[in-house]
Amino acid sequence: MELPVVLLSVVAAVCGCGVPSYLPYVSRVVEGEEARPYSWPWQISLESFFPTCGGTLIVPNWVLTAAHCITFHTYRVVLAEHDLNMEEGPEQSIMVDKMLVHPKWNKNCVSCGNDIALLKLQKSATISDKVQLACLPEHGATLAHNQPCYVTGWGRLYSGGPQANTLQQALLPVVDHSVCSQSEWWGSSAKTTMVCAGGGSQSACHGDSGGPLNCKGEDGRWYVQGVTSFVDGRGCNTPQKPTVFTRVASFIPWISETMAQN
Repeated sequence: MELPVVLLSVVAAVCGCGVPSYLPYVSRVVEGEEARPYSWPWQISLESFFPTCGGTLIVPNWVLTAAHCITFHTYRVVLAEHDLNMEEGPEQSIMVDKMLVHPKWNKNCVSCGNDIALLKLQKSATISDKVQLACLPEHGATLAHNQPCYVTGWGRLYSGGPQANTLQQALLPVVDHSVCSQSEWWGSSAKTTMVCAGGGSQSACHGDSGGPLNCKGEDGRWYVQGVTSFVDGRGCNTPQKPTVFTRVASFIPWISETMAQN
């Protein structure tokens, strides 16, 4: 089906994507750091009774997140969020109308892949300097080994540590599949439909699930190349166990078709 892919391209061209009004800090710090407010304007907080996961605004009424995040019946997304404990003014809270989990997702086997879901919002977000769209990669697009990307979210600051109150970011260099699939790394758990990133002192952690792996393209725009999926059970930043993301470029046809049909 070519039409949905074309429609996605048209939406991106009309609305613009991947160019924040507030430029993010992109220093190569080893440790994670608090993000500049509104510098990742496509980042959303997914909330039921409390914040549970992250996600990415890809068109004004659609959010990309992880399938394993969908465990409750009712959700809302909050956009233009920075400090979870403060009402800062620009936040937009929108209820989720439909939750569409990838048909091959198996909740009993996260490492089997397909950890991706789409959320259709009850109304479109208002695009502003603080709420913008992330770009989607082309189907099959690849990332270079050691390419610098950034994970963002409100997850735990370290294994067993407190949840972050303010949006955090961490530099996670991409680990090529040929490395990540080696036995001393993730082995057969690393699929070609996944992206590995990190593996040193930094990683995503519990609560970051569903949020974006932000990678800057050659055109200067930011692309959501990954959806935060899983980390090692022994700890968030276990050496040679980089954070594993669902590879968005592998799922562009499903994303396009699902949005077109709903």
